[in-house]
Formats: sequence, structure tokens, C-alpha cells
Amino acid sequence: MPDIQLVLRSTRVVTPAGTRPAAVSVAGGTIDAVLPYDAHVPSSARLEDVGDHVVLPGLVDTHVHVNDPGRTEWEGFWTATRAAAAGGITTIVDMPLNSLPPTTTVENLRVKQEVARMKAHVDVGFWGGALPDNVKDLRPLHDAGVFGFKCFLSPSGVDEFPELDQRQLANSLGEVNGFGGLLIVHAEDPQHLTAAPQRDGRKYADFLASRPRDAENTAIENLIAQARRLGARVHVLHLSSSDALPLIAAAKREGVRVTVESCPHFLTLTAEEVPDGATEFKCCPPIREAANQDTLWAGLADGTIDCIVSDHSPSTADLKTPDFATAWGGISSLQLGLPAIWTEARRRGHTLDDVARWMSAAPAELAGLSKKGAIEAGRDADFAILDADAAFTVDAARLEHRNRVTAYAGKTLHGVVTSTWLRGQRIAGHGVIGEPTGRLLQRDA
Repeated sequence: MPDIQLVLRSTRVVTPAGTRPAAVSVAGGTIDAVLPYDAHVPSSARLEDVGDHVVLPGLVDTHVHVNDPGRTEWEGFWTATRAAAAGGITTIVDMPLNSLPPTTTVENLRVKQEVARMKAHVDVGFWGGALPDNVKDLRPLHDAGVFGFKCFLSPSGVDEFPELDQRQLANSLGEVNGFGGLLIVHAEDPQHLTAAPQRDGRKYADFLASRPRDAENTAIENLIAQARRLGARVHVLHLSSSDALPLIAAAKREGVRVTVESCPHFLTLTAEEVPDGATEFKCCPPIREAANQDTLWAGLADGTIDCIVSDHSPSTADLKTPDFATAWGGISSLQLGLPAIWTEARRRGHTLDDVARWMSAAPAELAGLSKKGAIEAGRDADFAILDADAAFTVDAARLEHRNRVTAYAGKTLHGVVTSTWLRGQRIAGHGVIGEPTGRLLQRDA
């Protein structure tokens, strides 16, 4: 074993067994042990004592649109991973669309990996994409190390990533299930969307009516039926309709292999607070009412919702026109997810143990990242240090992502990330972000 190089000590270390005073020893970029707070520090090690600041496992965000290459004016690996590091996120998994080319063939995956290789401040993995015409490419992508496959059941918003109908969904899901893979699904039913009232203009109420809950509920019901029939593993992306929770809970009890995520914007923002014309709040599915949000939190508490990830989907500011019908739909929140969720979680009586489970352990498990997601021996020494009681007001100009448009501007949040550590090295802290040292990850064999 290599010598212990770092001992990270705090009165509050979040471990799988709970939060306690501890000293975490690190050797060769890996957690060697979680020791008593007053454990001896070897002469070979540097002691980093963070006092009462909380040591969390580095967050794992499995839903990030980096848009690089091809739409790098929207984002990019350099800026996205700086924002991740500033927000306590040590691993992201990049979505296959909004970049050009999309990650739908091995050749396209290699293009994206080459672009990311020298720009990543945190570790980066990749989802593949499932399109109507690329079933033949799914197994090669799986063999090349993608973590699973994303598909849409309604239009994606970009022409190069068309949606699957129910027959195409069955074909892709059958292929993915044949090699033990995972299909992650944007679940909105196109027929319900077509039937909903479609109005141009600035009124958020009109936009909300155009993306009804029934569109999510029906799509999820159909997806569960397909997964049940095939015995396949599926994951519901960015759940916003709490009406679907009983259906999902029943499927889980039955043994259907379905997992679910939600996002900070659905759990901390409400339809009632969205001003007309404020399209920085636009996303699909949409931010819904406060009562719906309460039920989503209940779904987190009882385990129906497995994890919280950002769905960071930025664009240039000019695409956020004041017309909800035409503005680009996406929330930029990569750097702010942890304080946003902690602010609301603590108000509702949850703990940082819960937050670590939702935002680190569960996303790592979803993607099969066995070295990520927890502070315990054998895991990567990835940490987020949080001053949990400090408050700050969101200033968009201080954000690290490329286009500083955010629905959180001006909000007061609790929880300041004071430093972020990747494999035992500080990559962000004291307002400084280091040079890129992130690695490109592949699915665990």
C-alpha cells in the first residue's frame, strides 16, 4: 500500500453509517480508512482540518448537457466542469444530445471523448443515445463504455436526436436488455402534448398548460409496461409530475426494475413564483405547483424517487426570449444544486445524510460507479466541503458556467462549498479552481 498522503479531519464527516467526527486517510487517491477524529496522523501525511465544516462525498451528477463539441457557445467541458467543481460535484455523466455530433455511434463517442480529455476539471462519463435508426449501434457503444442509453418519447428540441415511438422503444429496450444495459427515458407522451393548448406569449400559466401532468403519467405508465414485459431496467429522467409516484411505487413493489430521478428546480422552485416572461425558468417537463412539489419531497422521503441530479441544460442568453413558446427550455443549475437542495431539505427536516444519499450515493449506483458516492475505504477520495450554516445570495456573474443565466439569481441559499477534492487533491477552494485533472470514465465491467 502507498503511504498515507492526506488526512482530512472534521467534526462532521458524512459516511454511509451516518455523520460523525472522523479523520479520513487518503493514499494514492483512494480512501484508505475512516478513522476516529483524534487518530494519529502519519509523518508522511498532510493534515487538513476543516473544523466544523461538513465533509460530504463528492457529488455525482448523472444528468448534464455539456453541448461540446458543436454547440460550445452554449456550454463546454471547460466551463461545465469548472461549475461542477465549484459546486462540490466531482463526477458528471454527459448527455448524448445537444452536442454535434450526438453520442449515438462509437465514432461520435470518440469525438466527444477527445474534446473532453484535456478540459475536464472533474471526472466525466458519457451516456449513449437511442434513436429510431441506431439499434445496431447500441451494443458497440455499450462495449465502448457508455453508462447507458438515453431516449426521448416526445420531440427532443433538436433535429439530430429524434424521439422513439412505442414500437421503436420496444426495439431499443429489447436490444439494451439483451446485454444487460440501462435505458434512461425522457418520459412525456406526444399525443397528450399535441392535445394540450398551445399558446404563444409571456404567460407562464399558458406554458404550464401546454405540458400537462398526464403527458408524463401516460409515458411513465407505458414505459413501466414495456419494462415489465421485457424484464428490462429503465430509469425515468427529471420527474416533475407527482401524480406518477403511486404508479412508480407500485411497479417497484412488484419488482419492475425502474428507478427515478428529480431535479433541484422541481424541488425548490414553484410555478406560483415564476414571473411572466421569465424564461430562465422554462424547462420540459415544467416546474409545477407548490402542492405538487410537496408530494415530490414525500416521494424522496419514502424512496420512490431515488436521486437528485441537475439536468443542467444551458443555452446562450439570446435563446431565452421572453416568449415561453419559443424560448429554449433548460435550467442552468450545475453550480447551485447542492445549496439549493440543502436550503429546502433542511427546511423540511431532512439531513445532510439524506442529501448525500440523493446526490452522491444513488446517482453513483445508477451509473454503476462503484468507486464513487461514499466516504468509505476503497472509494475514490472525492469530497465536497460544505459550510452548512453559511448563507449567500446568488449572483449570476459569479457562476462558472458559460452563459450566466439562472433561475436562482437573487435567491438566498444556505450551504457554501468551501472546497472540492478529486482523488485526494483540492481542485477548487477559496474562489480558485485549479487546472483540469479530471479523468474520462467508462462503465465498470
